[in-house]
Amino acid sequence: MATATFIQQGDSIDYTPGAAVSAGDVVVLNDLIGVAKRDIAANTLGSLDVAGVFEFPKASGVGTAIGAGLDVFWDAGNTEATADSGGGTNKKIGRSVLAADDDATTVRVRLSQ
Repeated sequence: MATATFIQQGDSIDYTPGAAVSAGDVVVLNDLIGVAKRDIAANTLGSLDVAGVFEFPKASGVGTAIGAGLDVFWDAGNTEATADSGGGTNKKIGRSVLAADDDATTVRVRLSQ
């Protein structure tokens, strides 16, 4: 007897926010990170991408570079991507697909948790 039933491919998931979410917003669901595909009104069903490559903001300055192929984390307090796990406080977004040097203000990340 089957124990699992296929629901969807999984590149995006259904999401109903308690407060409005704008397209491109990063949504943290415990250890799962998603990106809103479109604006989602509060208490309205929408979807979050949980796969694909996205460009995220990152801090610039000495020591902020993120090499290609490295784990990248979401710092919700500063609303930016970082190579620092923050001791587990920052949630893993995925891995960088393009190096971002200290001067870069964005980093491209393939979502994977």
